[in-house]
Amino acid sequence: MIRRNPSGDLPQIHPSAFVDPTAILCGKIIVKENVFIGPYAVIRADELDDNQQMEAIVIGAHSNIQDGVVIHSKAGAEVSIGERTSIAHRSIIHGPCRVGAGVFIGFNSVLFNCYVGDKAVVRHNSVVESCELPEGFYVPSTAHIDRDTDLTQFPKKTIKMSEFSESVVETNNKLVSGYKAIQNEF
Repeated sequence: MIRRNPSGDLPQIHPSAFVDPTAILCGKIIVKENVFIGPYAVIRADELDDNQQMEAIVIGAHSNIQDGVVIHSKAGAEVSIGERTSIAHRSIIHGPCRVGAGVFIGFNSVLFNCYVGDKAVVRHNSVVESCELPEGFYVPSTAHIDRDTDLTQFPKKTIKMSEFSESVVETNNKLVSGYKAIQNEF
């Protein structure tokens, strides 16, 4: 469902993107080319800041927002998802938040008030809040990282981890064209 927010903003969706009919996109959202937005995802840009303004939620080209993902923002703050990034099933991205290009966010992870650098990997069931993760950083499953976390304790990302992230993007890019071809059937 594509709908306006109370301020009258309507999502802008590139014609090459696929948004599942069960997904809800509400408000000031920009979806770039060849993006896959899966079943039951909710992306909502509707809260205003103290000046009655809000930043758009931006989903970069060739990214995928998988089943049940929630993306929202506090008081109109920025949320941006870089190009070729995967946000896996049931994750929550809550602004303010910037996720770089080529990032993988694992199942059930939560990001809030943070920056995740390009090509980082956040594995399943992790929480990242109130901090900045550098480019290529690796967060293992079930980790909780905040401004007080010593980032040097975490292992370096391996080539195998990068290959997995890239394969998820490729798989979901193929789904875009497949679902676009049959979208009038449902």
